Amino acid sequence: MAKLQQSDSGNMRIRVGVSACLLGAKVRFDGGHKRDRFIDELLRRYFEFVPVCPEVAIGLGTPRPPIRLVETDNGIRALGTRDSTLDVTARLQACGREMAGSATDLCGFIFKKGSPSCGMARVRIYAANGIPHADGSGLFAAEIMRANPLLPVEEEGRLNDPVLRENFVSRVFVYARWRTLLAAGLTRGELVAFHARHKLLIMAHSTEGYRELGRLVSNLHARPLAEIAAQYIEMLMTVIGQRATRKRHANVLQHLLGYLRQHAAPGDRKDLLDAIESYRRGEYPLVVPVRLLRHQFRRHPHPYVDQQVYLDPYPQDLMLRNAV
Repeated sequence: MAKLQQSDSGNMRIRVGVSACLLGAKVRFDGGHKRDRFIDELLRRYFEFVPVCPEVAIGLGTPRPPIRLVETDNGIRALGTRDSTLDVTARLQACGREMAGSATDLCGFIFKKGSPSCGMARVRIYAANGIPHADGSGLFAAEIMRANPLLPVEEEGRLNDPVLRENFVSRVFVYARWRTLLAAGLTRGELVAFHARHKLLIMAHSTEGYRELGRLVSNLHARPLAEIAAQYIEMLMTVIGQRATRKRHANVLQHLLGYLRQHAAPGDRKDLLDAIESYRRGEYPLVVPVRLLRHQFRRHPHPYVDQQVYLDPYPQDLMLRNAV
């Protein structure tokens, strides 16, 4: 069950796993850390972090001899860089399976890039000749991702990309809302309402995905609800994992503008349309037309728009749409 805790500011905090070094814990092989200010300061306001350093968890000290992934006749192994007899492969994999089994309420995970234990992707694997190729995953991270393929995951290096950063945080909040819905007891009516609230957000990621999810929800009596719900969340997380383009965002913004046709003044509608087109051309960030629309819908509320998460998919002070 997803666990949400109340923060001091009154906002719900979502449980998210994180490599402990990213929060400033001195658990690196050299006794240092890799604290990330965005993660440790801004995201901490809304995420209840569950820190872990799998190398420390399996008993390796700090500081400690470094390890790396190596191709062997027995597959990919995590071996000591100075002493190849040090093999912690099984222990790292077991640590990942244990956490995946015990921390079932996580709604996301942020990994340390390049780590032989925590790297999400592009981790160096050394061939027998000593030449590396960067196409592996950390052994701990691989177990976490294998156990829950729907879990939103990222690594701190990729979070420097504004689009990937916004997408990850959005997925975490969607997944947390879904887990909360399941915990409260899913009904067909609640599934329909959940989908209705996320329609425009889905549309921004994939028009075809929007249609497929709509078809699935339109026929909820064809199969058992649990079966349909499992298919729904798998499709949803896949769809919103796709990059939302400026063109698709602009289409959604124009769709929202249509709900103001009978209410907003002609000059206001023109300003909105100009802002949307400027955003589409890359002249404005997404936050500009979104703020203008939000302002108009405060003046002219609409029941359909009021229930949509698109205009406020996560807390505004994260400022994620200021750079996309």
